[in-house]
Amino acid sequence: MDFIELQDIHKTYHMGDIDVPVLHGITLKIAHGEFVALMGASGSGKSTLMHIMGCLDHATSGRFWLDGEDVSKLSADRRAMVRNRKIGFVFQSFNLLARTTALDNVAMPLGYTAGHLSERQARQRAAEVLERVGLADRMRHEPSKLSGGQQQRVAIARALVNRPPVLLCDEPTGNLDSESAQSVTRLFVELAREQDVCVIMVTHNLELAGQLDGVRQLRDGLLGEAES
Repeated sequence: MDFIELQDIHKTYHMGDIDVPVLHGITLKIAHGEFVALMGASGSGKSTLMHIMGCLDHATSGRFWLDGEDVSKLSADRRAMVRNRKIGFVFQSFNLLARTTALDNVAMPLGYTAGHLSERQARQRAAEVLERVGLADRMRHEPSKLSGGQQQRVAIARALVNRPPVLLCDEPTGNLDSESAQSVTRLFVELAREQDVCVIMVTHNLELAGQLDGVRQLRDGLLGEAES
């Protein structure tokens, strides 16, 4: 069953009297547990498409279903609720709080989205996710005591702590060396396979993208299969 479905998505930005079309009819289906890469040059529409799928922006026209819900018809407030409940974000920059332990960095989102959890329960959940990403022995370390690959794993754990069914990853290996990039990519593959998480990753690394279920190429606002 498709978890994400985009149908004829168009996006045009209005800048004064000028219309700037960015997406020109994107149709895409992604299933539960599928790991897909989005590739394309700067200005091809990757970020705009990710923002729409992440419920950070809305399409000018077209339909978008997420987990069976027609997101394209929702208000901004309702999209925010869907985003907080169902979507995790991982970025190229780790965006960790420097003087805060890995455990507290990961637990922090729960204070906003899981008010029913006690502080002890939130920290326990954060610890479980850190263990899942291979950092059981680094929970009390601050970011400065972690390698780049370990910091990105903390960022991934933070994105997972709300148990979202979909992860949107914008160049998550861009600041990592090749060995760390491979390790982080393997983690995403495991999450897709074992946790049934839908992973969508923007990347310029064709070698890493080749390990995934599918690669889609954005060019001039249109979507197609990536060239080998």
